[in-house]
Amino acid sequence: MATKKSTAIDFEKALAELEGLVEQLEKGDLTLEESLQRFERGIELAHACQSALQRAEQKVEKLIESNAQVDIIPFDTQG
Repeated sequence: MATKKSTAIDFEKALAELEGLVEQLEKGDLTLEESLQRFERGIELAHACQSALQRAEQKVEKLIESNAQVDIIPFDTQG
């Protein structure tokens, strides 16, 4: 059970750090080297968050599949 909570906390921390990096970059007060370092870290965090979301989506799909009474409806991000 602690693993599930730890994963959620890690996702939340990564997302919060990513948001902070974006704010720093948007201000434009950083040197080029600092900006590149923050950008690189941001890419790492974005990949980590994306992976966590994909794992969660797969887990939800498995749970839904185990309950054959429910139809899977794709989430529409465009509408």
